This record gives sequence, C-alpha cells and structure tokens, in this order.
Amino acid sequence: MHIVIMVGQLILGLSILVILHEFGHFIAARAFGIKVEKFYLFFDAWGISLFKFNYKGVEYGIGWLPLGGYVKIAGMIDESMDTAQLAGPPQPWEFRSKPAWQRLIVMLGGITVNIILGIFIFWILTIKYGETYIPNSEARYGIVPGQIGMKIGLRPGDKVTEINGKPVVKFDELTSPLVIMGNTDLTIERGAQILHVKVPANILNDISDQTIDAFIDRYPRVKFAVDQVNPKTGAQQAGLEKGDSIVAVNSVPILFFDQLQAQLQKNKNKQVQLTIKRGDNTIAASGSINKDGQLGFKAKVDTFAPKRLSFSFFGSLPVGATKAWGNFTDNAKGIGKMIRGEVKVNKALSGPVAIATLFGPTIDWVKFWSLVGFLSMVLALTNLLPIPALDGGHAMFLIIEMIKGKPLSDKFLERAQIVGFVLLITLMVFVFGNDIVRQVTKGH
Repeated sequence: MHIVIMVGQLILGLSILVILHEFGHFIAARAFGIKVEKFYLFFDAWGISLFKFNYKGVEYGIGWLPLGGYVKIAGMIDESMDTAQLAGPPQPWEFRSKPAWQRLIVMLGGITVNIILGIFIFWILTIKYGETYIPNSEARYGIVPGQIGMKIGLRPGDKVTEINGKPVVKFDELTSPLVIMGNTDLTIERGAQILHVKVPANILNDISDQTIDAFIDRYPRVKFAVDQVNPKTGAQQAGLEKGDSIVAVNSVPILFFDQLQAQLQKNKNKQVQLTIKRGDNTIAASGSINKDGQLGFKAKVDTFAPKRLSFSFFGSLPVGATKAWGNFTDNAKGIGKMIRGEVKVNKALSGPVAIATLFGPTIDWVKFWSLVGFLSMVLALTNLLPIPALDGGHAMFLIIEMIKGKPLSDKFLERAQIVGFVLLITLMVFVFGNDIVRQVTKGH
C-alpha cells in the first residue's frame, strides 16, 4: 500500500506540472493565432492513446508512454516528428509563419508557467504556515556531526557560528544548499578555540549516498533521560526506570544522547555494563544490546523553542519567491558542479523512483505541495537547458535565427530534434537505472 501511495503522489504531482507546462505553450501559441492540433499528457507513441477527445479543433488526450507530455503546434518540428505539413507553403496560422520573437515566447511559455507555479505554491505555503525554525542559539550543546562531517573535521559539540563569515541565525542553515554545495567556510567554536572548517567542493558525492544526517544531524545535540522501557529488552533486563539517566556504558562516560547511540552501535549483540543515575543514587547494572544497536527504551530528550515567523498576504510573496528562486539557482549550481567534475553524474541525478520516495509512504499535503513547487522549478531549469528537443534547445535555435536574420534549415532542425530525443531517452534510461541501483544497494 505504501508503494501505491508514493507512486500515486508522484503521478499526480508530475501530471499537474506537465499539464500546466504544456498549457504555457498552448496559451502562448493561441495568443499569437497559431493553431494547436494536440494537447497530451504523456506521449501517444505510434498513435496509441488511453483517452482522447476533440474540442474546438484540438485533440486532447492521455498517452500510454509516461515521459512527460506535449502540445502539437502546426508548422513546428517537435516531439511528434510530423514533417509532412512542412512540405507545403507556410500558412498564416502556422508556427513557422510567425516572427521569431513570437515563436520564442511560445517556446518559453512552459518554462514561464513552471516558474510562476513554483512561486505561487511557495507563496501560498508561506501565507498558510509562515516559517518555523530552531534558532541557532538553541544549540546550547553544539552539533552532532555524522561520519561525513567528522571526516572534514567537525566534532560533536562544535558550535557553528558563521557560514562564509555570515552569522548563523537558523540551525537548519547548517544543512542548507549553501553549505552542502561545498566550497564553504564554517566558523567553529570548540571550547575556547575559534576554528575554521572547509566544506569541500565534492562533498555532495558522499552525502548523496547517505542522508543529510551523515553530514550534520538536523537537530542540535541533546541530553536525555529514560522515558519508557520496552518489555523483554536489555533495558528491562538492566532494571531501567522512567527518569533514569545512563551516565556510562562500559565505563565510557555518557552525557549526551549521541554519545549513548555511538556506544550502543559499537556494542551490537553484546552485553554491556551500565552506570545509571537515579535521583541521588548511582546504580551499576548490565543489559544486552540487540543486533540493531538498541537497548530497548524510549528516550526523553531536550526540547527546543522554535521560532515562528508570520507574514501578511503580500508580505509572503517575496518570501515565497525567494524560496522558489533558491531552488532554481541551487539546482543550476548543481549542474555547474557536474560540468566541472566536482560531483559525479550518478550521484547528482535522480529519476522517478527517487522522486517517489521523497513523497513518502503517507499523504502529507504540505510536503506534497512543497515537493511539487520544488519540482516545478527543477522542470523549468531542465527545460531551459540548450538541448535539442527541450524548450531551451528550440529557444537557442530561435536566438541564432534572430542573430543571423534567417531561419535554420528544416533538415537541420529535424536532425537536431532526433539527436535531442535520443539523448533524452538515454538520460531517462540512465536515471531510472541509477535509481534502481541506489535502492538495491542502499544500506549495503
């Protein structure tokens, strides 16, 4: 059932994005008097469609091949590769008869709608929920770095006070794209010392194989106490009670929850000696750790005082726009890192399987719309790439035409479309296979 929910959310989210993207082309074409012959969600390859109907001369339908969608614009070499109509003289209602600047607007219509949609979604979410974050000042005991963070020099209890010389206000800034994109300088307070830790340019290669917690835990370091003991576990065997504190494991001092977790992981499937603080008394006991590194109790940890910012209807717009544009620019930087070789392609690209897992096994509408807003900006950026068969490729050829003063030949555009389509299919196969390999090897 969980898989059905994830796939259902993926299909719904992508369908919304594809329909609105193609509507951007559709409405721009109609505005300039260009005839639109088809409007399809998914591709009706070899003329096979799951559903279709005609309305005012346009065929609307759903294809069987779920690789996006398209609008078939008369007089244009597009995904359909229908070049028969180009053999005759140009008609006034055809794409090829219109000025280059109008054709450019038509080609950028989908990207424009995706950008507007992304901004709109984040605007509405900001109106409804504002912003909630943990102030960095709440991290009284510092951070909990994972193995990736430890590898670059971070240590448990470090307090990150600045990123690239700018004071850290929100704790989640430490795991923001600004940091994990690399080439970032972190100012650290470690006891009485002020240190600097450099986040390497290629750190995304490591983070993509795991989770962000392997870099820095999403929550600050905390103290803890026993809250609930599970029956038939090492915790019950040791006689732990609600309110107890574990202050040592095998004589290794314990003060924070991450220290306890580290010792439990180190002693999987072993019997350990525990030093327990109960009120004013100190008790020695032993208990067994299971194969998953768990003692068998629920912990009560420190709580934080989150800060919530509320914005007015119009005040939410620049906040939402900044979030949307941040997604666009962060992904653009990621592409730049791939081109420069700082991030491996198989580490950076994700396909449908990985995206479905982002939606999760339960329906959370805030998370759903946040991801749709994010994917809308990603779709806008992807389509802007100057690759034949993408909107950016068409736009590139139109800009060349405007500079030259005459259009490129139909034969060249046909061949470029074929090359671009082959590249896109190859890329789809790669990312799909890459997703499957990631899922199979996850945890190994």
